Amino acid sequence: MTLIEDAKNKKTNDLIKSVAQLESFSEDFIRSGVASGTIIIPKNINRTLEKITAVGAGLKTKVNANLGTSPEHVDLDEELQKLDAAVKAGADAVMDLSTGGNLTQIRKEILAACPVQVGTVPIYEAACRTVAKGKKISQIDGELLFDVIEEQAEQGVDFITVHCGINKETVEVLNRQGRLVGTVSRGGSFLVKTINATGKENPLYAQYDRLLKIAKKYDITLSLGDGFRPGCLFDASDGPQIAELSVLGELVLKARVVGVQAMIEGPGHIPLDQVEANVTIAKKLGHSAPLYFLGPLVTDIAPGYDHITSAIGGALAATKGVDFICCVTPAEHLRLPNVQDVHEGVIAARIAAHAADIAKGVRSARKCDDEMSKWRKARNWEKQKEFCIDPIKFAKERDKLLPSQEDVCTMCGEFCSMRDDK
Repeated sequence: MTLIEDAKNKKTNDLIKSVAQLESFSEDFIRSGVASGTIIIPKNINRTLEKITAVGAGLKTKVNANLGTSPEHVDLDEELQKLDAAVKAGADAVMDLSTGGNLTQIRKEILAACPVQVGTVPIYEAACRTVAKGKKISQIDGELLFDVIEEQAEQGVDFITVHCGINKETVEVLNRQGRLVGTVSRGGSFLVKTINATGKENPLYAQYDRLLKIAKKYDITLSLGDGFRPGCLFDASDGPQIAELSVLGELVLKARVVGVQAMIEGPGHIPLDQVEANVTIAKKLGHSAPLYFLGPLVTDIAPGYDHITSAIGGALAATKGVDFICCVTPAEHLRLPNVQDVHEGVIAARIAAHAADIAKGVRSARKCDDEMSKWRKARNWEKQKEFCIDPIKFAKERDKLLPSQEDVCTMCGEFCSMRDDK
């Protein structure tokens, strides 16, 4: 039986019990959320995890970090270093988006080394195999795609992004309306090219029942991808985006019926004044499924600082109901991120998630802030490091001081307002 089926039957389940303890909720609360589909706990039956993470209504906002090679840069050791940096920075999950090198081996190594949930985008591997055979991406075969999904599921992947909402009808909306930057989702663009070139339906949509059967077999979670997410502010909240979202909502219901967990991915690039509306619409059309937003980025002109751009959007989105934030690194739109980029991206996303949790009144979210303030008043630097969101950065900055300055912050020195002895 799958996790949803256990929850619906009120059967004792160790995952639900672990999450209840970690989130400081009753087992009944978590079980009810899983049964209704408003809470998910991604975990493949073939994996053993050191950290169990749940995503959904009432829980702390979670953060994902993206890893992965490209055809231009393949270094497995570096990807494992990125994984280590992401986990140490506090990522709740990671996704392997590799498109270069031996993808099966890379995924095997990441799964073996990763203590948290791992997600993938199977169509990436299907595209790589297609191109390796000398074919065009538009010639991706549905049977090959399902073979890849089955292989990745068997390997132990906990959740997969599948662009099931891109079908002939939604592509027609895209073709008719047009966009400034078109389809920026890599997997989404593959499917658009295939549909436009062949006139055939997206196999992930046409054979959705087959996809559900594989997902149920391994109890993997479907992350219903936003293939038409806006890639710039000009394209935000447009027809293709909403048309796809409407389809995803229907697919969420089908997944729940057969006992498969599902979440819905969201934009993308969204102006700040449209973020709340996007969350509201996604929750409504998605039947309150957990929302996984890629940012959103609230301006298009900050390359090199898009970890900040996305943190601004992510904080507001999570405050309004987003459950899962995908971190964006400073390298976004510029190059493949390095280890330091991943660290900074995760920290920025965690700041956004935590700020939102405070605003939402999530249980125990304020505890660390109050502790930090207490030790800041006491000028206890070791305790401050313990409660801050990035102890590594804290220590590096404090190490820049001279021994004679260890008791102070050099901004104010002896004029520090926190000192009671002056």
